[in-house]
Parts: sequence; C-alpha cells; structure tokens
Amino acid sequence: MAGVKQLTMEELDRTIFLFLNSHHSPFFDTVMWIVSLKTVWIPLYLAIIWMIISRYGRRAWIPLMLVPVLILIDDQGSTLLKNLVGRPRPCHEPALEGMVHTVNGYCAGMYGFVSGHAANSFGIAAFASLLLKRSWLSWSLFTWAAVVSYSRIYLGVHYPGDIIGGALLGIIAGSTLAWAAVKINKSIRQ
Repeated sequence: MAGVKQLTMEELDRTIFLFLNSHHSPFFDTVMWIVSLKTVWIPLYLAIIWMIISRYGRRAWIPLMLVPVLILIDDQGSTLLKNLVGRPRPCHEPALEGMVHTVNGYCAGMYGFVSGHAANSFGIAAFASLLLKRSWLSWSLFTWAAVVSYSRIYLGVHYPGDIIGGALLGIIAGSTLAWAAVKINKSIRQ
C-alpha cells in the first residue's frame, strides 16, 4: 500500500483520543464531570453490597472483606503503573497543547497510564458479576464501567489506551478476587 502512512500505536491512540475528546457540549461537560465523580456512585456500591449480603447471608463477609483488597489493588496498581510508564496525560502533553478539551480546568496528576477510574469500575463490575451471576446486573455494571471510563477521555485526562489498560487491570483483579471468594466460601462450607 504505497502512500499510506502506518500509524504507531501511540499515534493511533492520540488520533482516537482527539476524535473522541473533540465532541463536547456544555450539557455533556456537566454530565461527564458528574459521571467521573467517585462519590456519585456510592448508592450503586451500597446496592452491590446489599445484593452480596442477600445472596451469601452469614457468609457475605468473605466477598465483602475482599472489596477493600480489590480497591487497593486497582488504586495502587494503577498508581504504580503510572509512575513506571511515565506517560503524560493528554492534558499535560505539550504536543497536544490547545487541542485537548478539559472541563473546569481539571487535568489531574502528570501521568495517565493506566486509568484508576477504569481499573476500579471494571474491577467492581467483574467482581460483582461473577459473584452475583445475574446477566442484567453484569450488563448494567459493564455499561456503567464503560461510561465512567469514557468520561475520562471526554474530560481530557486519559487516552483510550490508558482506559484499556485500566480495564484489563480491573477485570483481572476483580475476577481473581471473585474466584478467591468463591473458593474460600466453598472450603469453609465443607
């Protein structure tokens, strides 16, 4: 294919980011800002805890004790990777100056790979989906995780690659801990 320029992964990530980040409006600025706030989702977290307690009864402490471990793994894992990789967030990237749409002047820390929001939301989605085994819940949680993750691109603080990396970290951590909760629960029952 003579004349067609091959994009590197980084260039492709940047191109997709700029396309997604360029579609904004005052209404969605407000919506995506709210979606990205962790405290807004406290009712969802409480509902998940209630569903785990309803399903597991007196043994609910087993999966519930792993929730802080999941959050710790996702938060610390994303922070560790951000510092190891050292990839600037789009809003801190000098080559993108003047091209990145941010909301309320928010840009967060210097580095963005991987997204902690994506890791946490996909981790919770995987964990709860595997423990509760309700298809409507799985679809809802993974849709929620995708919207939260997209909000980070919209707000100009993460590239799509940051989101994919965070989602993978979260899914691996959430799935592993859900598997561990089921195994521990079965071994205690015997």
